[in-house]
Amino acid sequence: MDIAWEDHGWERLAEGVGRCRLPGWDATCGLIAGRDGALLYDTGSTLAEGAALRAGAEALLGGRRVTHIALSHPHFDHVMGTAAFPGAEVFGAVGMDTLLRRDREELRADAVRFGVPEEEAARSAESLVAPGHTVTGERMLDLGGRRVLLANVGPGHTGHDLAVLVPGEPEVVFCGDLVEESGEPQAGPDAVGARWPAALDRLLALGGEDAAYVPGHGAVVGAAFVRAQRTALAERFAVS
Repeated sequence: MDIAWEDHGWERLAEGVGRCRLPGWDATCGLIAGRDGALLYDTGSTLAEGAALRAGAEALLGGRRVTHIALSHPHFDHVMGTAAFPGAEVFGAVGMDTLLRRDREELRADAVRFGVPEEEAARSAESLVAPGHTVTGERMLDLGGRRVLLANVGPGHTGHDLAVLVPGEPEVVFCGDLVEESGEPQAGPDAVGARWPAALDRLLALGGEDAAYVPGHGAVVGAAFVRAQRTALAERFAVS
């Protein structure tokens, strides 16, 4: 379908595929449009941000709704807006469903620590939606004339990293925070550094040399950037 991405402040990546860079932490949200459905990759840092994403996505889709959501990993700036998309099927890496149900308070506290107003953080955490579908290896979704591959490529940045491959010209790989362009990759207490380089190997195997790789934060990069970041992470965590 013909989508005027730039007219709505989004960046076109390929036919029917785009993304926006959210204010604050420069987090990516991706949108993949098919004939019968549309998938959103990540939902923002608050319920209000999710509602703005929903409005933007529906404008891009000519009034159609987002039918599927894929959550890249369980950090507040990527998952707290999911409740703004009622009825959407939500996917995450295996174990992420349990973690989000268990760690609402930790996510709320992280959001406040990074500057989200307390009332909005509390409201977003209270309405947090855990994935109803978990991905162990790979799962193909058919959006109608467009197939997308969900791939559990972690652990790495967290224990629950989900990437999305969109076949096409070019192929597009949504990487989540396994790849970051606007700063050095962030490794918090839930990072699995010893296995992060292998997760990037899996991303490169998915997309190949000519794909567009979309980081969780920052500008779209190529395979050479991902390989360089893989080398830097291997040195950082003393793995081969």
